[in-house]
Amino acid sequence: MKEKPVLTDKDLFPSEEVIFTHIGKAKNLWVSLFEHIHSRHPDFSETWKFYRDGNCWLLKVSQKKKTVFWLSVLKNSFRTTFYFSEKAEEMIIDAAVSEHLKEQYRNAEKSARLRGLTISWKKRNDLEDAKALIEIKSAMK
Repeated sequence: MKEKPVLTDKDLFPSEEVIFTHIGKAKNLWVSLFEHIHSRHPDFSETWKFYRDGNCWLLKVSQKKKTVFWLSVLKNSFRTTFYFSEKAEEMIIDAAVSEHLKEQYRNAEKSARLRGLTISWKKRNDLEDAKALIEIKSAMK
């Protein structure tokens, strides 16, 4: 069963203080992810928005007009989802990412225009997977 996002109060903006009260020990992973983004990709922008259809706040990380990934906050964790077109298949299969992510891509519905790869942040290796996916996304036109 997929965990539900916890930032469901549209009147409570997701500041770091609010986020860190929810994600617990995953704070170190959060900090590492955003340190990487800010140091390696200063052209990325981060936008929080409350979405009524999912009844929660989501963070969109973008590079100009291209969405790099979506992020949702969970209880004791957070989740990032990257969307790739079929053009990315070879790069994803050849990338230094976990076999689990490669399987997600292979098993995604082929008729879909985009295939989502989701990382539910729990361990240090999740950061390495995210770094590799960020590089693929940045390299795509």
